[in-house]
Amino acid sequence: MTQMLQKVAKEEGVSVTDLKTGITRGRIVLVKNKKHRIKPLAIGEGLRTKVNANIGTSPDVASLKNELKKLSACIEAGADTVMDLSTGGDIDHIRKTIVNVSSVPVGTVPIYQVAIESRKRRKAFTKASVDEMFEVIERHLEDGVDFITVHCGVTRESIRGLKQRRRVCGVVSRGGSMMIEWMLSNKKENPLYEYYGRLLKLAKKYDATLSLGDGLRPGAIADSTDEYQIRELIVIGELVKWARIENVSAMVEGPGHIPLHEIEANIRLEKNICDGAPFYVLGPLVTDIGAGYDHIVAAIGGALAAYYGADYLCYVTPSEHLGLPNVEEVREGVIASRLAAHAADIAKGIEQARHIDLKVSQARYSLNWQKMLHLLIDEKKARKIFGRSRPHTNQTCTMCGEFCAMKKTKEVMRRVQ
Repeated sequence: MTQMLQKVAKEEGVSVTDLKTGITRGRIVLVKNKKHRIKPLAIGEGLRTKVNANIGTSPDVASLKNELKKLSACIEAGADTVMDLSTGGDIDHIRKTIVNVSSVPVGTVPIYQVAIESRKRRKAFTKASVDEMFEVIERHLEDGVDFITVHCGVTRESIRGLKQRRRVCGVVSRGGSMMIEWMLSNKKENPLYEYYGRLLKLAKKYDATLSLGDGLRPGAIADSTDEYQIRELIVIGELVKWARIENVSAMVEGPGHIPLHEIEANIRLEKNICDGAPFYVLGPLVTDIGAGYDHIVAAIGGALAAYYGADYLCYVTPSEHLGLPNVEEVREGVIASRLAAHAADIAKGIEQARHIDLKVSQARYSLNWQKMLHLLIDEKKARKIFGRSRPHTNQTCTMCGEFCAMKKTKEVMRRVQ
């Protein structure tokens, strides 16, 4: 364990003492199922901002071959984790294959499979038993899934008044809406909340991380930071404390659609209510009008969220709100979120982030194109653009040509000397 922590600390640019302290306090989580042969990933306070990429089939598009292409694109583009959100095809086989192939931690949302298996048995999801839910959860963990999203904070109390005081977009979380449907139909409490102790035992058995899902996250700017979102966060804060007592890693998922001026408050609320637990945000998206460009919308929000303290960004692709992403859109989503994370890390003073930018700038000033291209976040795309814009000389690009400011500056400086 000590050797592993030393390696993680070195990669993150922090001391082993600081890493251990963060883990002990629950402000840093090490994501790795003991059955998954990968190196653990540290997420949390004082560390580099991490990026997750969602992949997975749908009932209409269920190709394992295509999902493996997406997985490869995610890892190649630099995603720190992937989530398999498959809802179509042979879900068990898809998940097992992705876990076995992936070199980065894999997450899932087991409740999706509970609903799918209920349908196969020709019964409603609302008829699923507590034992059936936990059987699927353990199946995912047994397969080596490193972290699972569980919507434990959607309780009968947190949805109080939702029918009378409706949101513009209601509940946009699939898992959240499923748990609401189950509770209302059965007139019982959310099993993932009521039997949370059982969930903790499973997580501990596999050294897995619980990602406490935001089932009531806002799906519209008009619904941002409303009473339902905050009520759920308060419940999640209690669950974080319980997880720490049981020595189970837990992180908190967050919104969603949030306008720029509310992002800081949202981060501060989570960090205060959940005692600094790692915060995992979807975007956030800062406007509702960006479909087709939502990877950019999310990067704008993600950079600000990470600067204020979010530890982990879930990517958004150009196809968000429109359809299942293809391989190229997955790659674009990862790059956009990585840029947001990196920009925040520079502002937060992460030395590694500042160092790489300095190297790029030095290479750029030296007109060392090959070195600069190699250091860029998307070398492949940069080389493609550079290749189509090759000038008559290797000293400049086609933007300024002979009027290149840096070339002129060096010439002037040489004459002055």
